Amino acid sequence: MTESSPAHQAPSGCPVHTDAVRLAGLEYQQTPAQMYRALRREHGAVAPVLLDGDIPAWLVLGYSEVTYVTSHDELFARDSRRWNQWENIPADWPLLPYVGYQPSVLFTEGDEHRRRAGVITQALEGVDQFELARNCQLIADRLIAAFAGSGQAELMAGYAHALPMRAVVQMCGMPTSGEDTRRLVEDLRISLDAAEGDDPVAAYGRVGERLRQLVKDKRENPGPDVTSRMLLHPAGLTDEEIVQDLISVIAAAQQPTANWICNTLRLLLTDERFAVNVSGGRLSVGEALNEALWLDTPTQNFIGRWAVRDTQLGGRQIRAGDCLVLGLAAANTDPQIWPDAHVGAENAAHLSFSNGEHRCPYPAPLLADVMARTAVETLLERLPDLVLSVEPETLTWRPSIWMRGLTALPVRFTPVVQ
Repeated sequence: MTESSPAHQAPSGCPVHTDAVRLAGLEYQQTPAQMYRALRREHGAVAPVLLDGDIPAWLVLGYSEVTYVTSHDELFARDSRRWNQWENIPADWPLLPYVGYQPSVLFTEGDEHRRRAGVITQALEGVDQFELARNCQLIADRLIAAFAGSGQAELMAGYAHALPMRAVVQMCGMPTSGEDTRRLVEDLRISLDAAEGDDPVAAYGRVGERLRQLVKDKRENPGPDVTSRMLLHPAGLTDEEIVQDLISVIAAAQQPTANWICNTLRLLLTDERFAVNVSGGRLSVGEALNEALWLDTPTQNFIGRWAVRDTQLGGRQIRAGDCLVLGLAAANTDPQIWPDAHVGAENAAHLSFSNGEHRCPYPAPLLADVMARTAVETLLERLPDLVLSVEPETLTWRPSIWMRGLTALPVRFTPVVQ
């Protein structure tokens, strides 16, 4: 049996779907769009799948179905303690950082979710977008200066990941550089997108420890930052609640934004539609940013929702406690909304920031756009003859069903003397 072939057994107590497909394997990792099309042909808008360890779940592929699930919290809720599979989940299960219940805004519901999300929203509203853009440009200039004289660079590690990392930690009141910050970001990556040999559960624990220290420091010495505003909010969140919500804020801002930047640069450097006016062409940059969200959205799949009671979705019988994985990338390319297979770059109705009450809280998408747009525009303005240093077809994607990002983006350009 290949990793992507149908599975014929499931853990005891699980609903057995003889045609369930493992969410794994090179085919899925490198060409997920083909897998989504195959799953949609075989199963329709909702497909039975197997997570790590052959744990059963449903992958919601349809745009309308994802929108329905995320709009009906009374049927598909966020509290993972409802899951009917916990007896089959080992303590070192690699997806625990995604689904293990935490006192975080991610798992709250109803009035409690609105309270917690309201604190995050007001803390993020305190971020001046013009100041953020200036800070991002300064960060971009420093990063570019480090490689501009060499005439070549690997942009994934040296630019796309570094810029939002520094911007986000600065927003939260942490130092923008240093070993402590570097380890925090690396542990976030491991907890969200573990590579072979990584321990995501241990990494998640280390992230929590570092942020507990940050909250303690800001409790004693508040400043003009997101963490301090959360601490001073009249809702009176506990330190542990703030730690958990900061993890959500930082994780949602750093890696997805980094992949958004790199996926957009890949599009600009490989698609002839953008080649004519890529150099400083601000309109084309905006179109590329939006198209990347439609076709290569940084968060491909999100786990998830848990059925509150027995119900039906996309012609499937969903049992109470079943896990539903939100197929954001599949929904964005649903032929029901793009029947001619052409994505309109001016259309912003994608699900890349999810939908409903649990979508990315306003103004988080605007702040992510400021970071991504500034990163792309500044790079193209500073290095106008930037080109790929490898053939486009040799670029490879990270082996993840959750995130969509390149392993590397090597480029060359005319060296610039600083």
